[in-house]
Amino acid sequence: MSPAEPTRDTALLHIDWTRCDGRGLCAELLAEILDRDEWGYPIARPGVLRDGDDPSDIPVHPSLRAAAEQAVAMCPLAALRLTTR
Repeated sequence: MSPAEPTRDTALLHIDWTRCDGRGLCAELLAEILDRDEWGYPIARPGVLRDGDDPSDIPVHPSLRAAAEQAVAMCPLAALRLTTR
């Protein structure tokens, strides 16, 4: 199972781009699922989202849950939160 392959209890990392200023800490902590666009804002790595998925809700494999929680806690502008499907 790949790190981005969603399961029934998949957490979603919600990115509030209106709060984000593109520092990139989350992309460093979650390099398996996040990349940065040309302005430094976090985006899903290719293949992480399925057709029709909301690009601001990125699936987090259970093996990456602790890293996602750390990214949420360390985001200086509280631009991240974890939800579940």
